[in-house]
Parts: sequence; structure tokens; C-alpha cells
Amino acid sequence: MPLDAMTGRDDDELLARYAAGDAEAARVLTARLGPPVFAHAMRMLGGDRAEAEDVTQEAMLRLWRAAPGWDAGGAKPRTWLYTVTANLCIDRLRRRRGGMADIDAVPEPADGAPSAVAGLQRAERAAALQAALDELPDRQRQAVVLRHIEGLGNPEIAGIMDMSVRAVESLIARGKRALEERLLGRRAELGIDGDDG
Repeated sequence: MPLDAMTGRDDDELLARYAAGDAEAARVLTARLGPPVFAHAMRMLGGDRAEAEDVTQEAMLRLWRAAPGWDAGGAKPRTWLYTVTANLCIDRLRRRRGGMADIDAVPEPADGAPSAVAGLQRAERAAALQAALDELPDRQRQAVVLRHIEGLGNPEIAGIMDMSVRAVESLIARGKRALEERLLGRRAELGIDGDDG
């Protein structure tokens, strides 16, 4: 099937086509799902590009292995990938805490800012947010990242994290309060006035 006809297909159909041997379906699905999975891994891993690439590759490989037995009536490929990605990231973060990596050695993600000053300020804000996120418990961080950075709804997050919507709401609320407490004293330093929040 031509590429332009493939791009209009939903993820379930593309995965089924891949399982049937259609390599073009895999290319379209990888182009569609790879970037958001990579972005999620980057945020979960504190901007470590190499680890995020490894996690993305492993998550996509697991999807390809699952394709032949995929239940189209079950989880959506995107939701399933977010779950796998989050679990892989949490495993890596736990290994880091075992003495494998120093958080200060984790590089910041590249920022395409319009000016040097704005870029520095944006990078400082991003680093401050990432440092505050890194201090949250894994599940709180995952819920906050999925909701406020990835932009997913609470019901979808509940499916990814295998918990109730009410539990997700509680995690997000606690995570937001903890972030606010950690960042409150740095507002002036980060160039955030009272209206920017």
C-alpha cells in the first residue's frame, strides 16, 4: 500500500499490517509513535538522550514482538508504549539510584531558543523543573509528566499506570504541590513573576 494511504490508518490497523508482513506499516507507525515515546523517555530520564534513545528502541522492539498476538480490542498501541516506556525508565532510574549515575552529570536537553538570554533563562527553568521532578517519587513524576508535559487526560493516564482515575488525580495533585514547594523560593532567580506561575 502506498505511503500516503498508510498515514491515514489508525495505529491498530498499522500494527496488524506489520504483523502480516507489511514493512511500510512499520515505518509509518515508527514515525508516528517514536517521537512522542522518545520525548516521554527524555522527560522521565532527566534529559539523558542516550538512555532515552535506548528506551525508545527497546519499547518499539517490544511492540514489534507483541504485534503478531496483538488484541485490537485491548490497549491502544500508543497507550501500551507509554506504559512500557515508563516502566523501562523507572527501572533505569532505580538502577541509577543504586550508585550508577550522578544526577549532576545528566546533560540538559537541547533548547532551540530565539535568543541567547531567553535560551539561558529557559534552560535554567527547564533544569529547575527537571531537578524538582527528579526529586518526586517515581509514580508522582510519571503522573505529572504524562498529564502536564505529555498532555494526556486522566483516564488515559489511569490506563497507562494501571490505577483508578481518582488515584491519578491524587498523584498529580500531590506532585504539583511538591513541585510548587520546591520551586517557590526560586521564582525571582528563574525570572518568573507572580503572573507567569
